[in-house]
Amino acid sequence: VYIRKHPLEIPRPSEKDWLKDDEEDFFLQDPDRKHDVLPQPFRMINKLVMLVFENAMEIIERREVLREAQKLKVQPTKCFPTAEFQVTGRANCLAVSGEYIFVGLSLGLAAFRVSDCSQVCAWDEVKMEVCAIHTSNLGNECHVLLAVDGMGLVWLFCFHKENFLLIKILNEMEDISKRTACVEVVLSPGGDYAGVLLQGNTKAWLEIYQLPKDSWLKETEKNPEAAAGLACKERRSSWTSATDVFLLQESPVSADKTDAKLSPPVLLLKVKPPKPITGSSFQSPLDALKKVDDGSMLGLGYDHLIKGSQWEQQEAIFRSTYREYLEAEGESESKEEIPRHATFHFVLPSRILQVGLEMKVQPDVPAGISVHWDGSHNLCFYLLNHPLKEKVDSHPKPDVVWPCAAPIACSAVSSCFRYLALACEDAAITIWDKHLGYPLAVTAILEERLIRSIHFL
Repeated sequence: VYIRKHPLEIPRPSEKDWLKDDEEDFFLQDPDRKHDVLPQPFRMINKLVMLVFENAMEIIERREVLREAQKLKVQPTKCFPTAEFQVTGRANCLAVSGEYIFVGLSLGLAAFRVSDCSQVCAWDEVKMEVCAIHTSNLGNECHVLLAVDGMGLVWLFCFHKENFLLIKILNEMEDISKRTACVEVVLSPGGDYAGVLLQGNTKAWLEIYQLPKDSWLKETEKNPEAAAGLACKERRSSWTSATDVFLLQESPVSADKTDAKLSPPVLLLKVKPPKPITGSSFQSPLDALKKVDDGSMLGLGYDHLIKGSQWEQQEAIFRSTYREYLEAEGESESKEEIPRHATFHFVLPSRILQVGLEMKVQPDVPAGISVHWDGSHNLCFYLLNHPLKEKVDSHPKPDVVWPCAAPIACSAVSSCFRYLALACEDAAITIWDKHLGYPLAVTAILEERLIRSIHFL
């Protein structure tokens, strides 16, 4: 039996038993609860609930302030559709020129009038799927169109008085094995020139065409009946598919083959990718000097005196010296490949391209093009006002070369065609004034990131 040795004593009160300030304030502010204070742990739960409620109210107040500030800002205009174009098949692309909207369909082309959204003409003779359209207004109710189909063929049309006139397929080949596919099409402002980037099985090149728009205007005016086509009649469409919804009850005019023979475009330039720089084949410095021009501009670096053995020796020294770093990065010896993609822009007359006095230059007509290939350090300029030759030079020399410190990743031209932006693979961006011929700004992104595309706003 357990027997207590000392008498039971009541312990004296201590500071630990005193009420805290927050608890005193809690019940003194609410006299009705003076005699029925919540015991623990309910007081703790009450505090947590009140804390959550106060935080929620703060969040609500901040959102209200932001919402009121947003209302004071200028709100963007909301645009809602005002009309609907009903097409036969699937619409893949569209382009606007003058008072017409040209739509690329899954089985041809169609032209709509902007004023009343009505279809005025359709071209579905070949049943091709149009993937891209480029157009320009030539004046006198005449428009030029470049359409790219799903097979990579480039179709050149002249739209005159609400009729499609097929002029030529630019990259048509009789031998299917030698057929080339179009990668990119650029139509110059005003419709004077067209550039087509083509790719074959193992190679790629750029073709620049001069479009005889003045001849087209004269030919269509002299022979309007032939330009109108053999027959432009309304006919009911008979082709539908499970995926294409037939919205039009009648397909308006369909331009058939026409007897009107318009002048074909003229091939001005055929630019191929730059070849890799190899060892020199010159026997003496005098032979190399004979190949060099007047020396007033930089070239592509092919005319040099470095032998192939010197290249190989320098490469071996470099790899033996930095073998550890090359192995750590996993870099292996790879043969330099010829690039297969290029970016090109049409260039208006400026100080960059010096045109001779004997050539007539218009300020709004392109005088040249700028081209840079993937992985190349050089931005090359080619003049378009050279005298026409019977046979186009397969390897034309650039008239101006701009070397860069790093390979050019992408480029862009402003809407006024005066400013050129170059972005290199080292994340450096340069803005050039093409009219004056000097850089306006050079900036670099601190974080080394590859720039994929660049645009003017």
